Amino acid sequence: MRAVQVVELEGPSSVRVNDIEPPTREDGHVLIDVAAAGVNFPDLLLTKGLYQYKPDPPFTLGSECAGTVREVGEGSRYSVGDRVVAFTMSGVFAETVSVPEWAVLPLPDEVEFAAGACLPMNYLTAHFTLVTRGELKEGQTVLVHGAAGGVGTAVVQLAAALGARVIGVVSTEAKAEAARRAGAHETVLAEGFKDAVKELTGGAGVDAVVDPVGGDRFTDSLRSLAPLGKLLVVGFTAGDIPTVKVNRLLLNNIDVRGVGWGAFALPREGFVAHEWDELTPHIVSGALDPLISERFPLEKASDALSRIDDRVVTGKVVLEV
Repeated sequence: MRAVQVVELEGPSSVRVNDIEPPTREDGHVLIDVAAAGVNFPDLLLTKGLYQYKPDPPFTLGSECAGTVREVGEGSRYSVGDRVVAFTMSGVFAETVSVPEWAVLPLPDEVEFAAGACLPMNYLTAHFTLVTRGELKEGQTVLVHGAAGGVGTAVVQLAAALGARVIGVVSTEAKAEAARRAGAHETVLAEGFKDAVKELTGGAGVDAVVDPVGGDRFTDSLRSLAPLGKLLVVGFTAGDIPTVKVNRLLLNNIDVRGVGWGAFALPREGFVAHEWDELTPHIVSGALDPLISERFPLEKASDALSRIDDRVVTGKVVLEV
């Protein structure tokens, strides 16, 4: 079968589509024929050997997909032909993949495979960010950095679906349009966002800041919080890991909370299924509808990864098998 593999740790240019042996289903796994796969920032890091998970080349990329069930074990809750999404550490940029059953989730009939492939990683992360760590309440105001990216658009959509006012922080006017299409009520440019947020909120500040970017905007994010507000640290796509002077937390009665979805969710049996159950009504209604910016065939995986590396992507990039 065809699979997208990293043959050297030299970035997207080191990716090849190779013919490899198809997987056999392991005990407790579901064998899935992949229809589409979401391309994520960690996939790019893996091509450079910069991710915390460091497999030796050659290895098959890809952490989330959508497709149909080919084979299941006895007593499985799935049947051959079921439409599903799935996630794993790597290996889904291929025609067929074997995934632990607990990491396989039912895909509603209303959702196409390309959109389904964009749901697991970002929308489960968004749910964990806003609901579990952020304790978001209807009517609160959320500031979302990187609001046009994959995680950002997922957070924007879910926050809006939960009844929050959403302000998106973006780097360009084109990305502002993408954030608004995702459901942001207002957008501000990253340059000078603190003053813009102060004006939009009448000086009150926001109840939560979701930050998958990091870098030098961290301090101004703290300054943008209302009393008892929360800064939710999702990641560091800017590259620099910021630090915080804790006196700011004390003086303004604010929190900085880490958001490590995988570290929390994966060891807890049933947690991912619970999140998916809470997301599903919003998925079926169309409130959660991944913003797909580009689609590539499997053979163009290197181009898809390069688009992420060039930081020109809004929403998600998808590989179609």
